[in-house]
Amino acid sequence: MKVLKKIIIFTTILTLFIVTSLNIVKNNIYANAQIKSEKTIKIVVLLSSFNDAYISLIKDNLERIQKENANNLEFIFLDGKNNTDIQNELITSTLSTDFDLLLANLVNLDANNIDSFINKIKSKNIPVLLFNIVPFVTTSIKSYPKALVIATSAEQSGILQGDLIVNAWKSNKAAMDKNKDNILQYIMLTEKNNSTLTTARTRYSISTINKSGIKTEELSRISSEGTKEAAQMIMESTFLKYGDKIEAIIANNDTLAIGAINALQKYGYNIGNKSIPVVGVDAIPEARELIKKGSMLGTVIQDPSEMAEALYKVGMNLIYNRPPLSNTNYKFNETDFVVEMPYREYKE
Repeated sequence: MKVLKKIIIFTTILTLFIVTSLNIVKNNIYANAQIKSEKTIKIVVLLSSFNDAYISLIKDNLERIQKENANNLEFIFLDGKNNTDIQNELITSTLSTDFDLLLANLVNLDANNIDSFINKIKSKNIPVLLFNIVPFVTTSIKSYPKALVIATSAEQSGILQGDLIVNAWKSNKAAMDKNKDNILQYIMLTEKNNSTLTTARTRYSISTINKSGIKTEELSRISSEGTKEAAQMIMESTFLKYGDKIEAIIANNDTLAIGAINALQKYGYNIGNKSIPVVGVDAIPEARELIKKGSMLGTVIQDPSEMAEALYKVGMNLIYNRPPLSNTNYKFNETDFVVEMPYREYKE
């Protein structure tokens, strides 16, 4: 009887000890989880240029996301000033600091430059998202599991630009075909230092027009710095050469398109009865206003808020070692590490 009593007492004490220990462990786990959840996530955002109209809209939307998560999220924005050397210096200095994720919009999209960039990031073992570039594969991206690409389809944007011109030609050919030769005479306005996007948008915009049965003649292909002032200046001299022969202007982005329209308006076009159709890409606010006024034919949009959301959602998954596309509607293309964000025609 005494032995049984001792066994009962011992068992009771042991049970209490185990329960107490489990509670302590549980509380410690909860406390650690709380500490982890309250940790401020630091995300470095390396941009090609703060002055790029579309990139600045992505920046604005990332800042909005930061405000919505003010207690545990900090974006650190770095301006590459559209200069490869400056951006490389920023990368080197950034790698000496502590952060959780790098979002990179590179100035130089040469494969060797991207490989060099990824290899630097590998040494710190930090996840990285390259964005606003055309989808392509390099050895370094493929070999680094923490590197992904949120890409832009330059092909799709070019096709949609072509569709805008095709629809305008079919609905208003009498006005567009000024010399009545059944050939669309156009100016192609491209941006310097953005050869990958430029080449694809140019090729697919024209091929789309040709596939519709419309014959084309390129009067001139002009390349401008990425500001509307530079585009206006080069378009003014081009207009003096070709004048009323120009039946359409296809610009690789809205900033260039706006510069072209400013040049046309200087010579009395796109403000009254005389008009030359101009198309762009990005649907930045100033372009939307020109479309509303009838001074610009149209543009193509890849929503900057959707791009920012993709960067945030996929980036947070990488930070917490979750599957990159967990709890999202995004899909990889055939590479398994590139997500292509869609374009669509901008409609008011």
